[in-house]
Amino acid sequence: MPRWIALSLLPFAFDCLAAPCPDWSAEQARRELAALAAQLADWDDAYHRQGRSPISDELYDQSRQRLEDWQACFPAEAITPTAQLQGAGGPVAHPVAQTGLAKLRDADAVRTWMAGRDDLWIQPKVDGVAVTLVYRDGRLQQAISRGDGRSGQDWTARARLIGAIPQHLPRNDELILQGELYWRVAEHVQARDGGNGLRGLAAGAMARGTLDEPRARQVGLFVWDWPNGPASMTERLQDLRAMGFADSVALTLPLRTLEEASQWRERWYHQPLPFASDGVVLRQGRRPAGDSWIAEPPSWAAAWKYPPRQALAQVRAVQFQIGRTGRITPLLQLQAVELDGRQVRRVSLGSLQRWRELDVRPGDQVAIALAGLTIPRLDAVVWRSQQRMVLQVPDPAQHHALSCFRPTPGCASQFAARLQWLGGKQGLALPGVGAGTWEKLQLQGLLDWLALADEELARRPGFGPRSAASLSASFASARQRPFTQWLRALSLPPSGSAPLQGGWTALAAREATDWDAYAGVGTTRAAQLAAFFRHPEVLQLREQLQRSGIEGF
Repeated sequence: MPRWIALSLLPFAFDCLAAPCPDWSAEQARRELAALAAQLADWDDAYHRQGRSPISDELYDQSRQRLEDWQACFPAEAITPTAQLQGAGGPVAHPVAQTGLAKLRDADAVRTWMAGRDDLWIQPKVDGVAVTLVYRDGRLQQAISRGDGRSGQDWTARARLIGAIPQHLPRNDELILQGELYWRVAEHVQARDGGNGLRGLAAGAMARGTLDEPRARQVGLFVWDWPNGPASMTERLQDLRAMGFADSVALTLPLRTLEEASQWRERWYHQPLPFASDGVVLRQGRRPAGDSWIAEPPSWAAAWKYPPRQALAQVRAVQFQIGRTGRITPLLQLQAVELDGRQVRRVSLGSLQRWRELDVRPGDQVAIALAGLTIPRLDAVVWRSQQRMVLQVPDPAQHHALSCFRPTPGCASQFAARLQWLGGKQGLALPGVGAGTWEKLQLQGLLDWLALADEELARRPGFGPRSAASLSASFASARQRPFTQWLRALSLPPSGSAPLQGGWTALAAREATDWDAYAGVGTTRAAQLAAFFRHPEVLQLREQLQRSGIEGF
């Protein structure tokens, strides 16, 4: 069921994602609220009038909640957003209103909803497009799109082409069925596949001027209610099965406890179904007659959605991390969001090129997901802040494999990465030395630590006699490392099969063509190796190592 399900419980549905009030002036608040309201209106129009889904339901819901949060933060600047279903109605009135569903936040909310209710049932919440089917004298008379819940578009001609919709039923009374038209997929696992655009395919098929046979075969039907059917759910299900809706009946099950609801929700989330689904629906078997229904969420049915696969996050800052070899990696610092039980506060964009393509700035709202269920990734910029902050972006031409051997202006990040590599397992493997150690030492050169005596270490902020003695012993152990390990620690480019014995003088005498003669090197790497042994900063490091008596230099 799509996003038009009622949002009456949304203030509770995403309170775990609520962010602090933005630090905006009144003017900026007006602009940001107006821009978000306009964006929501565009999404509503695309979905309800054009049959397109430019944004997932979960991101839409969170965006609408974000607007409500901001309205609460800036009541003087609050605006009245366009009604969600404004203009979504059509020329054909529903004989029974499509009610939509309230959303339950979590297991506690489900427990509260179930308390005091009996004759409960559970269904998967099919992710398709809602439809009303009207039968008279055993024949399909009308198929009506959901629209605004009161009226919709006439889908009858298209419905007659869909094999999943019976054209004849073995009854003579009037039947009004409400259900979901979905895009059929074999072995769809929601936890693995997500929505995968299937709802959009179903909506697109029904929005087309003509529905061709291949698409018609792909559309399935799940009947989730029979407003003018028997009073009890058991009778309704028996009669629906007799009329041929066995698939829908098989997925409407009695429900007694919260534990059962959790089990079915988990099962339908992780096991194959023939359609996309985004949660479960809890229903009371006995409910008012259909002629009293209105286009608002009823008290006798509610939805419990699956955990969100994407979270809407506000960008707090954009940092440009420069690695040891000069690679620039943009990092987004986020207002904390929760995904799969994890707090996500930052995400990498991978490359400067991707940041330039996305042009992400502080204040932008982005979609965050987990890659492989563990690594945060940015899926998209959902909408942009109206105030575009100017950022200081590092120049790629100034950062490369032979830059920033000292913490000169613009070099702090790359210099820190060099120190971490040098002391880490890829380099000298210095015991007890990590990023925090280097940060406290505040070195002005890559090898300045070689000259630090115990007494001087003890005088540095953050070190006492014991920690200084331990660090001094770790530094002393570096002097025993072999020449080739020192070369790796200094970031010698990969050398393939080239031998590294013979000391510095012998290796520095090699030309690029000499390096290129060895397997696994190549022309580009050979030039880098030759340049390494001739670079002024590297030569100064060699002199320091010579003075310190390190073998091979």
